[in-house]
Amino acid sequence: MTGAAPDATPRKSTWTLPRVARFPGLRALAWSDHLLYASRGYELICAAITPKNVESHEFSWQAVATFDPAWWRRISASGRLTSRLFRDGFHALAVLDSASLVAAVPGAIVTLAPNQKQLRVTHGITRGTRPLHITTIPGGRVLWGEYFDNPSREEVHIYASADEGAHWDVAYTFAQGAIRHVHNIVHDPWGECLWILTGDYGDECRILRGSYDLSQMDVVLQGDQQARAVALIPAEDGIYFTSDTPLEANFIFHFDRRGTLSKLAPVNASSIFGSRAANGLFFSTMVEPSRVNTDRQVRIYGSRDGSDWNALLSWRKDRWPMRLFQYGNAILPDGNNATEFLAVTTIAVESDDMVTSLYAVSL
Repeated sequence: MTGAAPDATPRKSTWTLPRVARFPGLRALAWSDHLLYASRGYELICAAITPKNVESHEFSWQAVATFDPAWWRRISASGRLTSRLFRDGFHALAVLDSASLVAAVPGAIVTLAPNQKQLRVTHGITRGTRPLHITTIPGGRVLWGEYFDNPSREEVHIYASADEGAHWDVAYTFAQGAIRHVHNIVHDPWGECLWILTGDYGDECRILRGSYDLSQMDVVLQGDQQARAVALIPAEDGIYFTSDTPLEANFIFHFDRRGTLSKLAPVNASSIFGSRAANGLFFSTMVEPSRVNTDRQVRIYGSRDGSDWNALLSWRKDRWPMRLFQYGNAILPDGNNATEFLAVTTIAVESDDMVTSLYAVSL
């Protein structure tokens, strides 16, 4: 990666994010304007998040739908540690304009049609267990990229659905040996394009700009660990993204609409989630095995203007082995957040394991 500015250290700030609500046992998945979708095991729920509800602490979580997993997953999902061990529950969710839902559960893509209450399997995943994210674009098209270990570097597919997740076709294929897997696909409404992020080593680390139909795919950044990314936030002035590497120090970057790359600030560890709230930009970091990134704190970094970044929240990794019971992490849900609140789900951390919290963002 070339063209990055010198390292920048986040400035000290009095900016704080007060916690205004706490929901044990919930995993935040996606925003749809003022609605926050979350899961409890294999049940999907949602609630309207408004200043009035926050002030009164009266949240009405409504049942949306359920998914019926294998019998043993119904058992493992009922316990906090077994759920972590077996990676149970929903791991990604896309909310379509039609109110259809497309989600990822272990081993499958599942879809909910409007006015239905049971999610059904529309695609069985045979390589890996699930994609990291599911993306929607104008017109109702839904996309996700294959995420699996891929030691022999087989070809890797991006799947798309033109009928709200009912059927899936291969929309693009990375040739054998090109990449290890797809980390994320992000819709950029300002650029009217898709950003495709891949990993994990050497030239496999790519940030690509693709057309909506993926007929055009251009490599924008490639070739080193700082182009190894999962979290990306589009903005009018360009894209903001964080690196996701256990092999080097990690940073927040900005790539503007003229093609200039700037290194904005260091972060303490790998980052795989980013979100916008009340026009603020936020990235989270995780605790994973690394000889370079040794901090045992999961952190949230935020910026009011995209230039000055501050570490705003932190949690310490809990005592359970991370390779079995998951890395310490802070999940920031996908989707369009029209509220003044940041939703964060913390996993494998002390005090707030598998807890969703709401923080007031005051800009």
